Amino acid sequence: MTRPITLFTGQWADMPLAVLAEKAASWGYTGLELACWGDHFDIDRALSEDAYCQSQLDLLAQHGLSCHAISNHLVGQAVSDPIDNRHQSILPDHIWGDGQPEGVQQRAAQNMIDAAHAAKTLGVSVVNGFTGSPIWHKLYFFPPTSDQDINKGYQHFASQWTPILDAFTKHNIKFALEVHPTEIAYDIITFRRALQAVGDHPAFGINFDPSHLIWQGLDPVQLINHFPDRIFHVHIKDAATTLDGSNSILSSHLSFGHHKRGWDFRSPGRGDVDFESIIRALNRINYKGPLSVEWEDSAMDREHGAQEAAEFVANLDFPSNNRAFDASFDKDDQS
Repeated sequence: MTRPITLFTGQWADMPLAVLAEKAASWGYTGLELACWGDHFDIDRALSEDAYCQSQLDLLAQHGLSCHAISNHLVGQAVSDPIDNRHQSILPDHIWGDGQPEGVQQRAAQNMIDAAHAAKTLGVSVVNGFTGSPIWHKLYFFPPTSDQDINKGYQHFASQWTPILDAFTKHNIKFALEVHPTEIAYDIITFRRALQAVGDHPAFGINFDPSHLIWQGLDPVQLINHFPDRIFHVHIKDAATTLDGSNSILSSHLSFGHHKRGWDFRSPGRGDVDFESIIRALNRINYKGPLSVEWEDSAMDREHGAQEAAEFVANLDFPSNNRAFDASFDKDDQS
């Protein structure tokens, strides 16, 4: 093992952190990526209570665990999305407020700024998350959608996120967008466009998650190849396509876990992602951060899956080589 193996706690927010930490350590994880919901990490408490961050770190340390990143995905989604009633289910009450879209977006943006300050207080350097998107709903270009419509969407995204990213830079924190459908960037072309929109902002990068790329027909390694300096964090998550001629890659309005979907998430190593190639690419760019398991598999018990995933990643990861394998053939290189 060459990198920390962490578990993203977002899918475990129903479980008290003290309970999850004990379980995660027993499964073989060396750290947790703390979600900013449940009782796992509270941004407001981090900024208002002097002892809060240290208490969370101490809790993890009791089980030999560390923390390298926090996640504020759910609130980040509300910054640039057109707000509707669905967002209420993912937002804390103080962000949702009266549900008026402009107010929700403003409170979400301030919470993202606060997340950078909280991350600094906790002693981590990365906040992972979503951005939302003012143009995702215009994906299909019908009714006819002009280039001007799309350009305005990227400009609007930049106007909302540049002040947030400036605050991240002030605190020396990186924001890692999970390149993902429903976000401003969901593939290589759209990430480049989003990066250009914010003027190649140094705080804006990628939480690399291959599960959201593979079912789109993308080679996840190409995202690493195109943006080696923007890979700020890595999720280990798998997905599989299950197209049978009667279903669609667009998922047919079927929920995750439905057996007729055209694709779905899988426990790491049980889907279509070529993790071997990903590790080799991460070694090539000298990525030394955590490999964080975001565990989702609707057909598998999550505790069984989380332990299996920790073992999978431990066997998957390997250090890079700084010596050519045939160097020993050279007599001048022999001692």
